[in-house]
Amino acid sequence: MYNNRHTETSKIKYYPGGLTPEQAEKNRKKWFQAYDMAGSILSALVIIFIIFTFLFRAVSVVGSSMVPTLADGDWLLVSSQSEYERGDIIIITQPNDRNEPLVKRIVALGGETIDIDFNTHEVTVNGKVLDEPYIYEPTALSYDVTFPYHVPEGCVFAMGDNRNDSLDSRSSRIGPIDERYILGKAFVRILPFDEIKVFNEDYFGEE
Repeated sequence: MYNNRHTETSKIKYYPGGLTPEQAEKNRKKWFQAYDMAGSILSALVIIFIIFTFLFRAVSVVGSSMVPTLADGDWLLVSSQSEYERGDIIIITQPNDRNEPLVKRIVALGGETIDIDFNTHEVTVNGKVLDEPYIYEPTALSYDVTFPYHVPEGCVFAMGDNRNDSLDSRSSRIGPIDERYILGKAFVRILPFDEIKVFNEDYFGEE
């Protein structure tokens, strides 16, 4: 009987660690699954990296100059554009005495003439009064730029939506924004989560 048992037992093959073929196969499947999952995660991270590096950037809002549209601490996804339009919310990297990027809205494009009547609070571009439903208060704050103002080609005139608490193109400290210093256009607010918003083109019109 000893020899028979010994013979039957000797027919079972064992893998390193004392595993049976079935156990070894099960372990291999687990490793393959883990490898596939790791590969999927790595691929997703690479895609996210490429998207955020070449297509979109995340930028935080500092200050209250874009109230009520944006608040201090909001986070935006920004995409670079070859062309910009009046009404776009942009991130400006043009050097300024604050040494920080600015978030403003394009009010006039290169080649256009903007005028601001600080008594009636009307903002006109090329003689047409703008309908500005996004601003916090009527435009009453003036700086040292004289109006009417002709925006140089290749530049834009940008202001904050909180017109009476915004340092912007109305001041020579900022001036017209060279389009080469526009990091991109904000197209969605991603934080706070309960205030996610996609910015479309219902912002701007002319009376």
